[in-house]
Amino acid sequence: MRRRISISVAAAAMSVTLAGCGALNATGSSDDASPAKGNDITVGLLLPEKANTRYENFDYPIIKTKVESLTNNKGRVEYANAEADADTQAGQLQKMIDDRVDVILLDAVDSQAIASGVKKAKEAGIPVIAYDRLAEGPIEAYISFDNELVGEVQGRTLLEAIGEDASLSDKIVMMNGSSTDPNAKQFKAGAMSALNGKVTIAQSFDTKDWKPENAEANMADAIQAIGKDDIAAVYSANDGMAGGIVKALEAAGVTDLPPITGQDAELPAVQRIIAGEQYMSVYKSYPQEAENAAEMAVAKVQGRDIQFAALTRDKVDSPTHKGIPAQLVPVVALTKGNIKDTVVADDIYKLSDICTTKYKAACSEIGLSN
Repeated sequence: MRRRISISVAAAAMSVTLAGCGALNATGSSDDASPAKGNDITVGLLLPEKANTRYENFDYPIIKTKVESLTNNKGRVEYANAEADADTQAGQLQKMIDDRVDVILLDAVDSQAIASGVKKAKEAGIPVIAYDRLAEGPIEAYISFDNELVGEVQGRTLLEAIGEDASLSDKIVMMNGSSTDPNAKQFKAGAMSALNGKVTIAQSFDTKDWKPENAEANMADAIQAIGKDDIAAVYSANDGMAGGIVKALEAAGVTDLPPITGQDAELPAVQRIIAGEQYMSVYKSYPQEAENAAEMAVAKVQGRDIQFAALTRDKVDSPTHKGIPAQLVPVVALTKGNIKDTVVADDIYKLSDICTTKYKAACSEIGLSN
């Protein structure tokens, strides 16, 4: 069954179980269609920044490896990272158009500003697939996580951390992501659907470029305005910012940290969760998203319409286009209780990566050991 999801108001699915890789069974055999191109293809990959370690550590290498495996090692990935600069990314996109890559996977720094570049790519006959963030312009498809569900999971888990007596007397700080990232708006909308009317949002920030140091400065302002002892919890849209929030709280002399959310299951965040400095993160299966994105790109270039349709069974709307074929990958709340069943079971991290000398005792307390 298809779902239509607006970029501004998404209908969040309630399931938070992880779907296994290859669940769509869309292998794209030679019977799917007459390939428009062979295996000698170039996939352009434009990623937005390096502050979030997932892009360099997971997304790029996984996509590169998957493209190679899908093309008998004849396909290649042309990669560029904009390092949070929209103008830089516009230039990188133009270079890929000039280089005549066959398809582009685009994770936009600024979803609105990149629209003219997406239009140029389409005019050049190069399909653009929006990856992780929904870019404006004539994109061919979109793959990401169910972003409003991410925010809803964060909000629900934060309420659970506060406890059954959570009320409007509890003051919450909301540290949202960058205002230029459409995902940030969806995370916020999902979180507010869980928090609204249950607690008081005492301070709320849109954090420029998602940078931890900006979140740290914002949090210092919130502490000054609210008082360090009157903050019941902190909604942080991702793990990098959660790290900055912890620094600000500790600098203010807070020793008993309030519950803090996150997203991306970054290694330092997993360790903070074990140590009790961060309450939760949202684990998103990057291998599933990245591998399926690579499959979508190759299928599109090779004209394998049946496989492409199987990979894009959802529908989303952007501010400029409606009914965009999409795949929305489910998510799971990561807490102390399921570290072994998520990031360890999926080989994102080894126990030896997590339970370093500093965290050995905390790991042992929750049943994690090398």
